Amino acid sequence: MLRIAVDTGGTFTDFVFQDLASGAKTFWKTLSTPAEPDRAVREGLAHLFGTLGAEPGQVREILVATTVATNAIIERKGAVTGLVTTEGFRDVLIIGRQKRHDNYDLFLDKPVPLVPRRRIVEVAERMTHEGAVERPLELDSVERAIAVLLGQGVESIAVSLLHAYASPVHERAIGEHLRSRAPGVAVSLSCEVSPKYREYERTSTTVANAYVKPIVERYLGRLQETFAERGLRAQLYVMQSSGGLMTPDLARKYPVNIVESGPAAGVLMCSLVGAREGFSEVLTFDMGGTTAKVGAIEGGEPAITPTIEVDGVNLRKYSGLPLNIPSIEMIEIGAGGGSVATTAMGLIRVGPESAGADPGPMCYGRGGERATLTDANLVLGYLNVHNFAGGSIALDAEAAARGIRAQIAAPLGLGEVEAAWGVHAVANAAMERAMRTMSMERGRDPRHYALVAFGGAGPLHAARLARVLGIPRVIVPWGAGVGSAVGLLDADPRFSAAQTRLLRIAPDNVREIAGIYRELEQRVLHEAAHIQQAPRVVWKRFAYLRYVGQGYEVRIDLLPDSRIDAAFVERALDAFHEAYRTAYGYNQPENAVEATDWYLTATVPTGISRVEPQQAAPGKSARRARVRRGFSTRPAYFHDAGAMIECQVVDRYQLRPGDRIEGPAVIEEREATTVVLPGDRADVRPSLNLILTVGVPQ
Repeated sequence: MLRIAVDTGGTFTDFVFQDLASGAKTFWKTLSTPAEPDRAVREGLAHLFGTLGAEPGQVREILVATTVATNAIIERKGAVTGLVTTEGFRDVLIIGRQKRHDNYDLFLDKPVPLVPRRRIVEVAERMTHEGAVERPLELDSVERAIAVLLGQGVESIAVSLLHAYASPVHERAIGEHLRSRAPGVAVSLSCEVSPKYREYERTSTTVANAYVKPIVERYLGRLQETFAERGLRAQLYVMQSSGGLMTPDLARKYPVNIVESGPAAGVLMCSLVGAREGFSEVLTFDMGGTTAKVGAIEGGEPAITPTIEVDGVNLRKYSGLPLNIPSIEMIEIGAGGGSVATTAMGLIRVGPESAGADPGPMCYGRGGERATLTDANLVLGYLNVHNFAGGSIALDAEAAARGIRAQIAAPLGLGEVEAAWGVHAVANAAMERAMRTMSMERGRDPRHYALVAFGGAGPLHAARLARVLGIPRVIVPWGAGVGSAVGLLDADPRFSAAQTRLLRIAPDNVREIAGIYRELEQRVLHEAAHIQQAPRVVWKRFAYLRYVGQGYEVRIDLLPDSRIDAAFVERALDAFHEAYRTAYGYNQPENAVEATDWYLTATVPTGISRVEPQQAAPGKSARRARVRRGFSTRPAYFHDAGAMIECQVVDRYQLRPGDRIEGPAVIEEREATTVVLPGDRADVRPSLNLILTVGVPQ
């Protein structure tokens, strides 16, 4: 029996076939096809079935992660969307919050809403914050609003009324009206997508859901057709931003939950790898062809945030579009192998624009005419022209050198290698800044963390980033180049429900707290009914608490199996006071505490064994390892030496547990390249993961 994991990225689409009997995995990476994402999936399936000689009936599960929703938002290529809101609140998205992401920029631009003002319409109604009807819904205003939106050719409509989190009655009535009047138009209700207070964030989330709904619907439809054409009848799951899997039906209904689909799977893989190698505190570094992502794992668990921002500016808070979805905490920047390198005012700039998969970097030989980070890394000697992406792409070294010379070196009066190093260093600086934000600026000391590097380009840049930040260990997992696809194998179906209810944490409110969780449980069980096999459910409760009068909350885990009584309340208060002291350095136990948002999650274990370590393949020791194509050594640039120097080139597939590689060295595999700096060393673990010890004296 087999499982298939597919991660569709901006530049590459990654595949993993897992044999459930042995745990053995087969990897494959192919260029993405942005215009037709399913075409790359077809190509990958053809290769993998041909390689393994497997039959479609052997496949038990198909797990998918995708950037389709993310790219639609960032590139503003989603559906033509309209918004229905309460009379007097037409400009909520445009006004946003008064928080500025740069206090000193007099020409500051706020995030551009996904819906222009002309497609925002009002209806006559009003609900109080307690859920009482202050003004009944006037159906005539609903009819007028629908007529205006349909007249503008909308494909999808979001409905977000004031205080709909307290009572969804009016929103549901509008939803029924829309579905009867315009059955071909997708509808998203805030009471279903994000039943939480703070109308700007709730409306932004609901609009984003509506904006990507038709896109995700078409993508999943084509994907399912592709699987059907191959004779695959296996259960299909889609990765959520929170690290759990969801069914295609739920992904179609709530596509906003898959915005960070691929990166979340990669962080899951890192938590597994960190635990296997004895590290519970881990920073994650995922660098592919289009972007780089940084995450964190604390106590062996990925850090979860209740709100994320998409399409932000310079890593600044409040600069992006807020989405009220539980998500693994990450920072994403436009720095990948395909990031375009340019010059301006005597300086080098790398990204955020990417050459993507088509045409790709100049060295791909697919018509690219702009120099990229991958071209610079090829000039620096880090990449093998014959063994890139398993040899599926023959790199054109002369084209890369020509691009760096003409577009970077000549304008700045630099030599070819010097210019390539400048591109490499500028990209590193951007990633270093993201890593500092994720670590130091959020109270994490990088000296106490290990760094797990993955993605096609992550292991190439990781060691130098670790040196700058003082991170002592870098882990390069087996299959690092397809790390997010590997992470999919460790995910289980997960369902969540959330509700805003401002309520003091006090013994007098025990009955009401229990009622909230009964309601959330019913909602989760309704969604979990979509699962074909649910032998058991693992529950988890948590809430966001604050001192009464404050505007920010702290997440507190609440024991899922404990009875909700006075003792439960005392434990919640103790946990909050301790978490508050940890976050802010003090607490005020004498002050009253209230909860704002209540959450309940249900994880449905599939019963499939977790990803097992890859068994060591027979081969030569590291001292004699050679790349199948190429040479045992080649010149590569190391800034420490200030020149191109000969370094050993090692075939990772010939390494055995216990082997040690002293830097400088380049360790190659089909999907990624690891650079070991002078003074560093790489040790091969029994799992075949590489552990780089940073800054070891020669």
